[in-house]
Order: sequence, then C-alpha cells, then structure tokens
Amino acid sequence: MNAAVRPSTRRPQSRLRRLIAPLVVPQVFDFWASRLHPTWTWERPLARIVERSPASADAVTLLLAPNRHWAGARAGQHLMIGARIDGALVSRSYSLSDAPRGDGRIAITVKAIEGGKLSRHLHDHAQIGDVLEIGEAFGEMVLPERSDSAWLFLAAGSGITPLMAMTRELAAQGMPAPLTLLYWARRREELCFVDELRALAAQHPNFRVRFLLTRQAPQHGDEDAGRIDAQLLAQHVDDLSAHRVYACGPGGFVAQARESASVQVRAFEAEAFTPPPRAVEEGGLVEVVLARSGRTLALPRGQSLLTALEAHGLNLPSGCRMGLCNTCSCGKSSGSTRHLHTGAEQTEPVSSLRLCVNSATSHLVLDL
Repeated sequence: MNAAVRPSTRRPQSRLRRLIAPLVVPQVFDFWASRLHPTWTWERPLARIVERSPASADAVTLLLAPNRHWAGARAGQHLMIGARIDGALVSRSYSLSDAPRGDGRIAITVKAIEGGKLSRHLHDHAQIGDVLEIGEAFGEMVLPERSDSAWLFLAAGSGITPLMAMTRELAAQGMPAPLTLLYWARRREELCFVDELRALAAQHPNFRVRFLLTRQAPQHGDEDAGRIDAQLLAQHVDDLSAHRVYACGPGGFVAQARESASVQVRAFEAEAFTPPPRAVEEGGLVEVVLARSGRTLALPRGQSLLTALEAHGLNLPSGCRMGLCNTCSCGKSSGSTRHLHTGAEQTEPVSSLRLCVNSATSHLVLDL
C-alpha cells in the first residue's frame, strides 16, 4: 500500500533559468513577480482559490489552482495549506477531497472547527482569488495500482475527505471492484457529499453507501443509526474477511474500527486526524535544554513537546499535529522520549523526532 506520490508535474528548468539562478534572490523575485500575477514565484508552491461551494452545514469545498512549482498528489494524500491571518502565516494539514484533475486543480473540504484559526478563516473568510501557500503531498493511504478485492471505507466526520477522493477516483475508473462506504456523523446536516454519493450509488451497482447517524434517527433508506463496532459492521458488510479496509476519522473512531475489523479483513489501513485515546503518563517535570537559543525549560511528562514548548511562548513550525507531515521535526542530541500514540520509548541519543507526538521521559537537549 506504500504507493508513492505521482511523478513531479513541474516543468524542467530552462537553460536561461539555470544560468541566472545563482544571481536570483527568491524572496525578492517573489515580491516583484507577485505584482504581475499573484501565484508567480521563483520556486515556492502557491495556489489560488478559483471556486468555493458549501459541502455541509459546517464545511466548504475550495477548488485550488496550484502554480507550476507544485509537484502533484494522489487521491487520499494530505498537503499543508497556509494562509496569512493577522500578519502571521498559519499552516495546517488538509486531505484532498477529490482526485487531482487533468488541469492540475485540486480540492480540499474544510470543516469549521471551534477554535481552529485556519479552518475558521478558510470557512468564513477565504474568497475566490485569495492565494494560499501549499506544501508537497504526503501520506501512504492511497489506492494500489490494481484493485483485486472488495473495498470497505469507514469514515467519520472530516475523515470522509480522503475517502471521498478515492471514491471519486474509483468511480472514474468505472468502479472496478465492489466498494462499500459507511459514513458516520452526529447529524444529517453535518454529512458532506450526500447527493453525489447517492448519485454514484445509483450509477454503479458495485458501490453501496450507508450514512450512520449517532444523534438523530434515520429517515431515509440509506441511513442507519449506531456507533462503530463488530456487530454493526457484520450487519452492513457480507463476508468482512474478503474486504480491504480504509478507515479515517477521529482517533477514538479509528481505534474502534481497528479493534472491530483489523483481525477479520484482508488488509487494514487507517489514518486519524486527532490523537487516539491514551493513558496519562506519570507526572513530574523534566529539564529540556534548547541548544541553539540557550534556554532551559521545565516541561511536564505526558504532554507533547510541541504543546509544552508553545506554553512557554515558543512559536514553532507545525502542521498536522498528528505526526504525519514532519513540519515540527527537530533534532535531539541527548535524552529519551515516548511516542504518545504508540507508547514506544526512543532512547537513541542523536536522532530526530516529531515534537507533536513525543513527550519527554528524561532530561533532553533539543536543536532549538
């Protein structure tokens, strides 16, 4: 399942560009080029919003036109999106909600999150013509080159976005293998892509969709109620052992999906957009030395290093805050840490770590 990003779509450098490259200061070039066109840069990927449309009561789909420096992506992958808010660049990870189009345009679907600075900005304020920073695509939960078995997609909340991109890709191929999508939301109005999913189900006999509501009673023939467990999966899926499963949603949902299905199915892949539930580690503080700045801080055990450092006023690069995008990666020259998702302890003295998913278990020296 470890399919790579599709080959770069960047144009090869011209001979003139190669000759003048040593003389160019990219920031200066970008400043003046943006006066001519908002997405012209020397090498920095940018994208302009060319369309926006409502996706649900609390989500909006943005169609983006990247510039020539963006290398492309596959359905199911993520990318970093950045916007300037109150003069500061705020970046977060978003999944593509559609397979990349032939004209290079891509779509993301943004749910307005309470307290989410970027999600509220994109949902409430971003307009057609606005320019966003975009990063390279990442993520390994993508479709294989060949589909040789039935598929089961399990989505909850915003977890529908990468699975919707893959559903659209399979539909464009004529739905080559049977696909069942089970999609959970609290209320009907929070569901995205409902009309399109129903149309695809009507068009492709190989495709079934069921909408699972946890705080409303079902009203339509393709709706049901209940939270994910082994009994519910058996109710909706014949012969679970014949299926490959992709699951995406909050950490607790993904953990329950894994417990309910992973031992029965042919293959199981999952991504969570919130940390899975975890036991709180022992308390106490550890000394963390920031080698480059010369600061020494006392940080709590059991809390992500990123959160703990931010509480001390550090403004550090971050993105997905889930250990996926590598934006917050930093060097460690001594000490041990614990991965907050798996519980694994890392004692190797000279290594790199993702601040968002590791906590300190001993005194540390970080390259910050």
